[in-house]
Amino acid sequence: MSLDTSPLFRPLRIKGKTLRNRIVMPPMATCRGVTTPEAAEWYGRRARGGAALVVVEATSIARFGIDLTAENLRPVVSAIHAEGALAAIQLFPTARGRQLTPDDLSLIDIDVLVQRYRMAAGICAAAGFDAIEPHGAHGYLLNQFFSPEKNSRSDAYGGATDRRMRLATEIVEAVRPSCGASMFVMYRHTPVGPGYGIEESVALASRLISAGVEMLDLSPSSSKAPGDLAVPFSELGVPVITVNELDVPARALEVLTLGRAHLVAVGRGLIADPDWPTKVQQGRLDEIVVCTRCDGCHEDLRRNQPVTCREWPAAEV
Repeated sequence: MSLDTSPLFRPLRIKGKTLRNRIVMPPMATCRGVTTPEAAEWYGRRARGGAALVVVEATSIARFGIDLTAENLRPVVSAIHAEGALAAIQLFPTARGRQLTPDDLSLIDIDVLVQRYRMAAGICAAAGFDAIEPHGAHGYLLNQFFSPEKNSRSDAYGGATDRRMRLATEIVEAVRPSCGASMFVMYRHTPVGPGYGIEESVALASRLISAGVEMLDLSPSSSKAPGDLAVPFSELGVPVITVNELDVPARALEVLTLGRAHLVAVGRGLIADPDWPTKVQQGRLDEIVVCTRCDGCHEDLRRNQPVTCREWPAAEV
């Protein structure tokens, strides 16, 4: 019996824009930069393969207005748009490789951080991005501020849940006006982390939605079944992205048909095969270059080499 993949290819409207299907390429570091011809080719190729939303890798907010401008970011946006996808970019609070904790930041540092997010959002809007995504997941700085085990501050940014929500909320409130009417605000969050669980995360998500978030990106968002951790968030009134081995078509379809989330992110699967969406839509499942979870792409990243896939034909490596 053939697999009915139509739920993956239903359009979704947001902020006057149309996502042509429910497939998202999540932000993944590539060691190709974000302003180089190689970056434009990489992201444009994934858009050409059929993804509806392509999220450019985590990019330090400290770079905006220095080596990142609207002008030199436009080529990657144009490459994605030319292939029919929407373009987003993930905004990271620190330089790559720099580890900070909530205790490291003074109140002045926090204000500078928020203002850098505001500036970055304005530049992204001028470059033509359709969305921005502050990175508040995976134990990085913004996620640490929310974690009671990682945040030992005793001021307005630490302690009770409301205070641990404050930095993320201030960032969203700062970027929302810079985004204008057409660019939407995403937020990436890990639903369960050190010292917090789903209930607190849903409270944070509700606060962020009130502040201006229009799409939630949950990572990781599976525990016992594909996308099961996303279910409470999908009831908050904004589209929710879920991720975790969803390059297996049956898993992605389970998320959508059971209403656990609105969009599925395919990460390493789109590194292995940029044409994954097209092949799934056309029923060419046996032609998909399958990610074997060998972790070779991460080995490239750790060596600071352009990310490749060990499953690619030799001519593509």
